[in-house]
Amino acid sequence: MAIAVQISRNGGPEVLELVQVEVGEPGPGEVRIVHKAVGLNFIDIYQRSGLYALPMPLNLGMEAAGVVEAVGEGVTHLRVGDRVAYASNPPGSYSEARVMPAMCVCRLPDGIDFETGAAMMLKGLTAQYLLKKCKPVEGLQPGDHVLFHAAAGGVGLIACQWAKALGLELIATAGSDEKCALALAHGAVHAINYREEDFARRVQEITVGRGVKVVYDGVGKDTWEGSLASLARFGLMVSFGNASGPVPAFAPAQLAAKSAYVTRQTLFTHIASREATQAMADDLFSVVQSGAVKIQIAQRYALAEVQQAHRDLEARRTTASSIFTL
Repeated sequence: MAIAVQISRNGGPEVLELVQVEVGEPGPGEVRIVHKAVGLNFIDIYQRSGLYALPMPLNLGMEAAGVVEAVGEGVTHLRVGDRVAYASNPPGSYSEARVMPAMCVCRLPDGIDFETGAAMMLKGLTAQYLLKKCKPVEGLQPGDHVLFHAAAGGVGLIACQWAKALGLELIATAGSDEKCALALAHGAVHAINYREEDFARRVQEITVGRGVKVVYDGVGKDTWEGSLASLARFGLMVSFGNASGPVPAFAPAQLAAKSAYVTRQTLFTHIASREATQAMADDLFSVVQSGAVKIQIAQRYALAEVQQAHRDLEARRTTASSIFTL
C-alpha cells in the first residue's frame, strides 16, 4: 500500500484527497518505482479542473524521480535499484510508489539528485522540444529574437537559459517586476511586465518593427492576440498551454497579413517512443550537467499540502519549479 493523491470529481483544490492505494506488481513492459520527489505542473491543474477530461477516480501527477523496485517482463533498459526520473502518461506520480509503463522512464545520471530530476523532466523536456523542434519555416539562427511567455515559471526559466546557450535573443514576459528580473538573471535579453505594458508594442520596439520569428505561449487566452501581433513575417506561433484559459476560436484569415504559422504542441506526442524519449532526455541531462542550464526549485511541499500547492500554482504565486518531497 502507498499514499497517493486522488480525485473522484473535477473541481477546485478542495477535491484533492490523500488516499491509500494498492501498488501491486509490474506487468509486461512496466516497472514499480518508489518515489523520492514529485513534480508539480500546470497540466495537473488542467486534469483536476476537467479542462483535460479523464476517467474517475483519477490519481494525479505526471512527473517524478525515484528508485526502481521491481521490473516487469520485457523491460530491458531498467534494472532494480536504478535511479530514475520521468515525465509520462498515465497520471499517478503524486504518490509514494506506483506501477507504470517503463517506456518513458529514464535512468537519472549520478550527478543529478532526485529533487532536481523531479523538477526538470516535464519542464525540461518541454523546453527541449520547443527550442529544438518547434522552429519557423526559415529556421532559427544565433541572434534571432523569440518571445517566451510566463518566462519566470519552471519551463520558462529553463528556456531562458537554454536559449542563451543556443545564442538566441529571448524576450521574456512575466506578471511582475520581480519575475521579470528573475527571467533576466537566467538569460533573457529583455523582459516585459505584461500587467503594466503592452507587450506586443514593446516587442515591436525591441525588434525595430520586424517582430519575432517564434512566440512560445503557454498562457493561452490572455496572450493570444498580442502573440499574433508580435510575429514577424512567416513567423511561428507555438501554443503549448492554457494557464489563463483555452485560446478562443479564431479565423485563419488572421494569419494572412504575415503569412504566419500556428501550431498546438504537447510533450506527449514528442515522447511517444522509447527512442525519442531517451534522445530528448539525453539532451536535457547533457545541458544540465554542463552547467548551461540550472534547475531552480523555488517551492517545496509535502504531499499533505497538495491543496495549497495547487492554489499557489493556479494563482501564479510560484516561480521556477515546484516539487513534493517524500
